[in-house]
This record gives sequence, structure tokens and C-alpha cells, in this order.
Amino acid sequence: MASKQNRRSAIKNLLAGTATVAAGSTIASFTTLKMEPLALKGNINHSVCRWCYNDLSLDELCIQAKKIGIKGIDLIGPKEWPILKNHGMDSPMCNGAEISLTEGFNNKKYHETLVKNYSEMIPLVAKAGYKNLICFSGSREGMDNETGWNNCVEGLKKVIGLAEKHKVVLVMELLNSKINHKDYQCDRTSWGGELAKRMGSENFKLLFDIYHMQIDEGDIIRNITDYHQYIAHYHTGGVPGRNEIDDTQELYYPAIMRAIVKTGFKGYVAQEFIPKQKDKIASLKKAIEICDV
Repeated sequence: MASKQNRRSAIKNLLAGTATVAAGSTIASFTTLKMEPLALKGNINHSVCRWCYNDLSLDELCIQAKKIGIKGIDLIGPKEWPILKNHGMDSPMCNGAEISLTEGFNNKKYHETLVKNYSEMIPLVAKAGYKNLICFSGSREGMDNETGWNNCVEGLKKVIGLAEKHKVVLVMELLNSKINHKDYQCDRTSWGGELAKRMGSENFKLLFDIYHMQIDEGDIIRNITDYHQYIAHYHTGGVPGRNEIDDTQELYYPAIMRAIVKTGFKGYVAQEFIPKQKDKIASLKKAIEICDV
């Protein structure tokens, strides 16, 4: 995949069912990882975002990820859950109920569609044995914080009871509004934390995307420490560029991972970087080694 791939278009293609490519024609750009699986410490549950490896079929990604010691694949919807199950892989962050990253719960005009979508999807997530279902605030479109919080609470309250009944957690992702998702409202940990407080439910949490939050606010470890009770899931990514999380970028991921472990977190950390190296699976393996503290 080109390094400038836009996550929004990638997810859109996945939802449309057009992004899966047969591995046979593209596997040359990936390692076959004939080495032994990594001996992982077990403090971090490792996952990987499917959209970053669209050059592989989901079957092949599962095979390669499993060799590394990865337990789950993020951002997969119901049509592809059977593939995960065939490989004994988890779906730590399910998708498929959202409209888009820009059309979210902060705008009342989308509530009817969102309530319908999430009301249908929540029981499916539970039936499949999964837990987390992603959601988004949407764009500000001139809206102030208070209006955004109030609208999100109003919309989410219409489905949170169903989520509680099925033991499914609705997880709103924190995205940067400076570079990748201009005008996105849930662009600070404090904004998402305030929404979580107002929701007052263990079935509403945040997806702390480390890449996005480094761009918009920095102070990653402090924010993880201060808001960890509202965080259900983490995504990685090198800054700048969302590429490898090695020493080519500005964040030191071992310290971040140790801070996450220190909070008592038992969920998943998913790699969501776009590999620049030719051997993309080798880059993924290196990221797991970096994060396995």
C-alpha cells in the first residue's frame, strides 16, 4: 500500500467489500516469517489494524500475524468475522455500525441512522463473542463543545442500554483535527473524558490513538495516566507520518507501553502504522517487539 494511503478511504473500501486482494499476487512484498514465533511477555495483548495491510488477504494477514504472536485483527465487520474465527483470532475493535468519521453522534441529523445501525450491530457483536464496537463524534461544523457533548449524550443514551444488556462497549476514537481529520470534535483526551463522565456507563469508553493524540496534544503518558479509567483500547503509529514506530520517529513506545501496563490495562494495543519498509511483516514484527514490555 502507498505510504500516503488515507485511512478514511481505506475503511470505506473495506466496508464496501472491495479492499480484500488475493495474497498470491502481492505476497512478494511481505516476509513469510519462517522464524519461530516471538516469546512475548504477556503484559500487552497485541492486535493489528487490518486496513494497513490491504495488500494481503485477511486470511494471509491472520497467518502472518499469528506467527508473530498477535492475537487479534482490528476494524473488522461481521462479514469477515468467520475468517478470524477460522484462524483463532480475536476481533478486539469491531466496526460496521458507523456512518463515517465525519458523520457522528455529535450531530442530531445522524442520530436516527446511527441508532438504527448500532441497535442492529450490538447484538451481532455480542453473539460473535466480541466486546468493543467503534464509534465517532463526527465533525464540529461550527458546533461548540457543550453542544457536541449534549448531542453525543442524547444519541448514545438511545443505544447504551442495549450495549449494557449485551455487555458490548461503545468505543469513541480520539482523532487529530490538525492533520488527518480536520474539524473532528473528539480530538482531545479531555474532550472524550468529559463525554465519558457525562455518559456514566462502563459500556462507553475511548479509543486512545497514540499517533493522533501526539499530534493534537502531546503529553501522552500523562494523559494515559490521568484518563486511563475511560480508555478501552489503544492504537499506535509513528509521528510524523504514521509509519514505523521505531527510532525514525519522535515517540518512545517502550515508555508509553510501560505506562499503559502500569494503569492495570488488560485490553488490546493495536498497531496502526503504514509500513514504509519493503518487508511490511518484518516491520510489524519489529513493532510488536518494541511494544512488548
